Amino acid sequence: MPPLNFWSIYQHGFARVAACTGHTVIADPHANAEAVLRHARRCAGEGVAVAVFPEMVLCGYSIEDLLLQDALLDQVEEALQDVVAGSADLLPVLVVGAPLRHRNRVYNCAVIVHRGRVLGVVPKSYPPNYREFYERRQIGDGADERGGSIRVGGEPVPFGVDLLFAAEDVPGLVLHAEICEDMWVPVPPSAEAALAGATVLVNLSGSPITVGRAEDRKLLCRSASSRCLAAYVYAAAGLGESTTDLSWDGQTMIYENGVLLAETERFPLGDSYAVADVDLDLLRQERQRMGTFDDNRRTHSARTGDFRTVGFELDPPLTDLGLRRRLERFPFVPADPERLALDCFEAYNIQVEGLQQRLAAIGGPKVVIGVSGGLDSTHALIVAARAMDRAGRPRTDILAFTLPGFATSDHTKDNAHKLMNSLGVTAAELDITPTARLMLKEMGHPFASGEPVYDVTFENVQAGLRTDYLFRLANQRGGIVLGTGDLSELALGWSTYGVGDQMSHYNVNGGVPKTLIQHLIRWVISSGQFDEETGKTLAAILDTEISPELVPGEEMQSTESKIGPYALHDFTLFHVLRYGFRPSKIAFLAWHAWHDPEAGAWPPNFPEAKRVAYDLPEIRHWLEVFCRRFFAFAQFKRSAMPNGPKVSAGGSLSPRGDWRAPSDGNARAWLRDLARFDAPEA
Repeated sequence: MPPLNFWSIYQHGFARVAACTGHTVIADPHANAEAVLRHARRCAGEGVAVAVFPEMVLCGYSIEDLLLQDALLDQVEEALQDVVAGSADLLPVLVVGAPLRHRNRVYNCAVIVHRGRVLGVVPKSYPPNYREFYERRQIGDGADERGGSIRVGGEPVPFGVDLLFAAEDVPGLVLHAEICEDMWVPVPPSAEAALAGATVLVNLSGSPITVGRAEDRKLLCRSASSRCLAAYVYAAAGLGESTTDLSWDGQTMIYENGVLLAETERFPLGDSYAVADVDLDLLRQERQRMGTFDDNRRTHSARTGDFRTVGFELDPPLTDLGLRRRLERFPFVPADPERLALDCFEAYNIQVEGLQQRLAAIGGPKVVIGVSGGLDSTHALIVAARAMDRAGRPRTDILAFTLPGFATSDHTKDNAHKLMNSLGVTAAELDITPTARLMLKEMGHPFASGEPVYDVTFENVQAGLRTDYLFRLANQRGGIVLGTGDLSELALGWSTYGVGDQMSHYNVNGGVPKTLIQHLIRWVISSGQFDEETGKTLAAILDTEISPELVPGEEMQSTESKIGPYALHDFTLFHVLRYGFRPSKIAFLAWHAWHDPEAGAWPPNFPEAKRVAYDLPEIRHWLEVFCRRFFAFAQFKRSAMPNGPKVSAGGSLSPRGDWRAPSDGNARAWLRDLARFDAPEA
């Protein structure tokens, strides 16, 4: 594999794009050309690959019949040549709006300019002629312009709505331009272009502002980016356009696969631009995974098969440009309070409904659950309690057992009893230590002779006995064993296989990552799902160190000190499972997300004391641990996992659902990729 410049966004599958707007001087093309170049120089200094400008930016969109004046059109062509000449030493591809004469009509065009040449010209497909719009009075309909050329500056260049512009040295950067009204029709040109291979869809817009229209534009841009699995870059005209009968707000925004990456304040007084780093790898992965996207292309191949591609060399900088996009530290846990509340509501009820349906389908058995006083079993228990409530059954049909072993602390055991009592379930304590001592003795384990040997056998005897007891109790009392292990533990193989916490009759937590479980419990408290006493116990459990409590000793046995921070593992899991990203890219993302605790937003109510940072050596170390465990070790446990509902759009690890992999795989390809970069901090 080739070496990697770790700090370059362009080496990690990103492309920086900008949506620009500013003060247009109507009917003064040379002044507007200088404004375009001023923007372009600023964008070049920031490593922008594509800069998009408003519709007819070189003369103004709102000049009506002046569009048919030769003096103006001559100067538009001269000003366009100024832009072309001024772009010679600049990085960005400039997408500039201009009216151009062609045959017997004037066309409203997007002119694609890069490093001193015009790559092509795209006409507006659907000039509007309703309500406040009368474009067809001056502008020709470009929808059927395909396969042609136009003369710009005395040279023939490709002309048509069938043009894609592909960066030959930035894999996946393929542009398509449409103009304003084109995105408002049922089948916009960008939809066909995306099926033909475009990943970055740009819209040069005039679009006067009326009350509510800004939200309509956002809806259309978001929808286009989501349906087309693409980025959508939108730039609208602003101050300086004629206010004879209309007004203008200069709205700019950048969406990627339905997610808003950047936008600017509307009604700016001067130059304004939105900048974001578009993830081309993410878009490619989404298209590869969603086979119906290509099926749709084949259905429309008569139209999408004859697109023309114009290649160019971007020659992007490979220096450290930072990363201009919002990154969630916890990809399964959005930092936006409203979004998080909705996610928690949905996740909790997905689990509750899943368990309720399973119980109804198998005759309404009781639920048998082991309650340790830790996060996972706590959450499974409150899911079971709500499922019983919804089914109109008494919570006493939940048979909850705390099963203390050699290292169970009084703190966790007390919390388990408090929780069981406050919820009103049938509670009991079953001490496993006598049976564990007998088993260890009969096995000839050194611990039975008084030696402090706390190996994996010592730990798994306890874990296995707990599950064994629960299954036999379920047999005895007409119940099913409710699993408590979470998605993060399944990813890492952090469970005892077979007769252990890997197995149950139904596992409501199997689709929930560890980092989300903490917030689900916080949401249960804050939304008042249970009484105040239960809420206090849940809060105490949240403050407890994550531990299997299997090894005796003065200090509590810490899971994360052995296996690594769940925050980093869940970060990696999301990007592996959802997008199939390379480890080197995940390390780059993780560093940007986690190196500075003061940067970016934390999920609401996240404890200040736990707002930590991770440096690159830590990130790389635990990423290697993840790769070895996830790809080379844990699959055999996942291949035999019990049923349970998928919860997160990030994916699940069910062998019947999101993740199908060989149990005897290896991690070599991922470890080789991880070895590609050698950053200074490492």
